[in-house]
Amino acid sequence: MTLKVGIIGCGGIANGKHMPALSKVEEVEMVAFCDIIVERAEEAKAKYGTQDAQVFDDYKKMLANTDLDVVHVCTPNSSHAELSIAAMEADCHVMCEKPMAKTSEEAKSMIEASKRTGKKLTIGYQNRFRTDSRYLHNFCEEGGLGDIYFAKAHAIRRRAVPTWGVFLDEEAQGGGPLIDIGTHALDLTLWMMNNYKPKYVVGKTYHELSQTEKAANAWGPWDPAKFTVEDSAFGFIMMENGATIFLESSWAINSLDVKEAKTTLCGTKAGADMNNGLTINGEDHSLLYEKKIELQTGGVDFYDGAGERPEILEAKSWVNAILHDTEPVVKPEEALIVTAILEAIYESSKTGKPVYF
Repeated sequence: MTLKVGIIGCGGIANGKHMPALSKVEEVEMVAFCDIIVERAEEAKAKYGTQDAQVFDDYKKMLANTDLDVVHVCTPNSSHAELSIAAMEADCHVMCEKPMAKTSEEAKSMIEASKRTGKKLTIGYQNRFRTDSRYLHNFCEEGGLGDIYFAKAHAIRRRAVPTWGVFLDEEAQGGGPLIDIGTHALDLTLWMMNNYKPKYVVGKTYHELSQTEKAANAWGPWDPAKFTVEDSAFGFIMMENGATIFLESSWAINSLDVKEAKTTLCGTKAGADMNNGLTINGEDHSLLYEKKIELQTGGVDFYDGAGERPEILEAKSWVNAILHDTEPVVKPEEALIVTAILEAIYESSKTGKPVYF
């Protein structure tokens, strides 16, 4: 069976991740492309589409005039819920790029639409498919760390502010580094802990470097007048079972301790650290040990059998879930908790008070 896929939003994340990954999956063909800048949809069709693929500048027209099995939503955060719900109501399974939505209420409405329509919904947390992530998750599931009672979710860039698109627009995105890259770190951490029951959150966002003129930056200086989101954000999360998580995120901060989409875990049997490769630490026969995990991806680069990139594994796993009617690796109920915690950090920063669940 071949699944017919439509892409809504043909910008950076679609070109950088979704469409190249889908092009590596034999069971799919991309037959519809939609973008408000129609030239981008035309370019996507020329590069990734079937010969008779259609191009649209309105997602409603695309959903009404094509026979699709799957839709990938690759638009700014503010439209994730609207587009995902419309696609599911048009009888399509949906892969929505992270974060799930701007707010937890929007995320809940997406889950309700999935249950109402019987269509599958997943969120684009491709870091779960990294080799180190999969190894560590299996290790945690087998009880290798024991009960994980403290963790850190890392998403720190020294100076790497995305200056294109709407990344700096709070209305379109809902926030800055916390909702953009902090979301990946938090998703990984909760997934490793298998703990999705937060009790309360305390958070603080900062706008300390965002107004710097002609700032040094990986993608060139930003416009301070357009930088309406935070430049860094931090959260303390207390879980119902007493476990705690510290979440750190930044696009611009005066720190050399940079790491992104990583987690540190502390359990009753052992600990794990993803920061310089994957290391397990613990105690054995009254001696402390550190065990560096040498991860083999299989094969040699540029030859058959080379390890596949996380986004390709994500796409293949997603397609298999549809074809074999199984649950996707990233369940929407899990992504909802990520969104709810991020939302609570923003709310706590505004009010100066804890946010209780």
